[in-house]
Amino acid sequence: MKREIANPIVGGWYADPEARLYEGRYWIYVTTGELNIDAFSSADLVTWEHHRHVIDMAGFPWVHKCVWAPTIIEKDGLYYLIFASNNIQSDGEIGGLEVSVSDSPGGPFRALLKEPLVGKFVNGAQPIDTHLFKDDDGKIYLYFGGWDHCNVAMMSPDMTGLVPFEDGEVFKEVTPERYVEAPCMLKKDGLYYFMWSTGFWTDGTYAVLYAVSGSPLGPFENAETLLESQPPVAEGPGHHGYLYYEPADEWLIVYHRRIIGDSAPGHRVLCIDRMNVGNGMIDGVVMT
Repeated sequence: MKREIANPIVGGWYADPEARLYEGRYWIYVTTGELNIDAFSSADLVTWEHHRHVIDMAGFPWVHKCVWAPTIIEKDGLYYLIFASNNIQSDGEIGGLEVSVSDSPGGPFRALLKEPLVGKFVNGAQPIDTHLFKDDDGKIYLYFGGWDHCNVAMMSPDMTGLVPFEDGEVFKEVTPERYVEAPCMLKKDGLYYFMWSTGFWTDGTYAVLYAVSGSPLGPFENAETLLESQPPVAEGPGHHGYLYYEPADEWLIVYHRRIIGDSAPGHRVLCIDRMNVGNGMIDGVVMT
């Protein structure tokens, strides 16, 4: 970007951003603390339009407790948004990962299924914090998981379910060291940069780590720190997405962080900073 980035990019408390470039606009989908997902869109990464409640929740009558951590992917002209619901603590509860679809990145997103896509714990991973990643061959991978475990699965061509890998497994655990939640995948020059959040989401220990592999299935070893608290600017940065900003040929990390000294759990703000990716490394991000 030619101009300096002003953080936070919008006013208010928002978290868990997923960022994409669709139809000539930059989109950021966020957790709001309400039973829905909001989005922000911009043509220039400076002026943002607020799109409230982009999901038609009438198709999710079982969702009653919470909605958060969206991810989105475009496929064949449709937009598929997956989010976490109800913060289930056991397989006996209903909720998990929900799938919705729209013909516009701004919604409304309608329920695609009559039940959660993933509604149980797999390999110890709570079904939360999803990230959809489309590889160069068109395959769409779903990374997800909380409670210190991360799984990857592969979406079916119609996005209504999961299909097994070549070895017959549907879920593969890909948990890297110090993983807590919030997986994110970026591919550049044939390398897979896998990122995740570590620490505790309500305080300054929250941070982002990364590891690099030649495969979307890992292994993801030798974790390095990507983003961490930087007083006096801010603390507890994490649960991020990213954008490629073509006009300046640069990568941007889109994340939430905390104002130092504000201990209210939901008080997180949206921010964007530069992220230097290449040659199997990501430089540590400097918060602005």
